[in-house]
Amino acid sequence: MAEKMLLRELALVIRSKNAGPYQWTFDIIFKDDNIFERVLRGGSLTRELFALLYGVPVDNVAVLPYPPARAVKITMVRPRPSGSPGETDVYGAQQHGPLLDLEILLTG
Repeated sequence: MAEKMLLRELALVIRSKNAGPYQWTFDIIFKDDNIFERVLRGGSLTRELFALLYGVPVDNVAVLPYPPARAVKITMVRPRPSGSPGETDVYGAQQHGPLLDLEILLTG
């Protein structure tokens, strides 16, 4: 069975932060093993999606599932280094906003 739900309805934690001055990292921790596995099977959380959402090249994005924590970690090169002219989020703590309303395909 396949269905779509908002990411914020599936996850316990959706957060972003710096991974040094040149990268952001995102953590998405799911409510239970079943949801985690269905999200992975649905294939919604891709490098291409994050590249599109954040305006970075696909090659600058890594999506890493971590089953022991029911989590997916996404790391990407920031469009601008932390604290550089025109950069608006020195700590990277507000970058997860666009993820809250993402529709995620769950399968299985």
